[in-house]
Amino acid sequence: MKSTKSAIRYSKALLELAIEQNKVDLVLNDMDFFYNTSRENNDLLVFLKSPIIRSDKKLNVLHELFSHFDVLTTSFMQLIIKNRREALLVEIAASFIKLVKDHKGIIPVTLISASVLSKESKDKIISKIKVSGQIELTELIDTRLIGGFVVRIGDIQIDASVNNQLKKLKLDLITNN
Repeated sequence: MKSTKSAIRYSKALLELAIEQNKVDLVLNDMDFFYNTSRENNDLLVFLKSPIIRSDKKLNVLHELFSHFDVLTTSFMQLIIKNRREALLVEIAASFIKLVKDHKGIIPVTLISASVLSKESKDKIISKIKVSGQIELTELIDTRLIGGFVVRIGDIQIDASVNNQLKKLKLDLITNN
């Protein structure tokens, strides 16, 4: 919990700097690239979290790996490493991405269905969602739903799946007998 609070503080500071320097999109691309790279490469995570590896070595490796990053992103990562908080870099990146989406009014929506939905079906479901902002849709397939769909918007979940209906029916049958 404490590390998450620290990551949020760092990401807020980075967002403020990015807004001030008009580099929000550049830094977002960098942090998104870093986040995805570190999630796909466990060795990078182990390397960053290792207390045995010196900070200057970590700085050199990150500079080599991410030499295409903007100066602001590079300077920020250097500061994090000099402060011995490099283990938080992935959390900071994830928090920064979320903060930028909030800042831009982008609302992540996850649509889970039992099979691939047609464009018309997706459009019909999305049109029923009333949110103030731009929707960023992620589609997932879960055959356990049997049919129907589940929509997740932040902490809200709308479950219109056959599996959920069967569970409700079962519960009704048990409680009525």
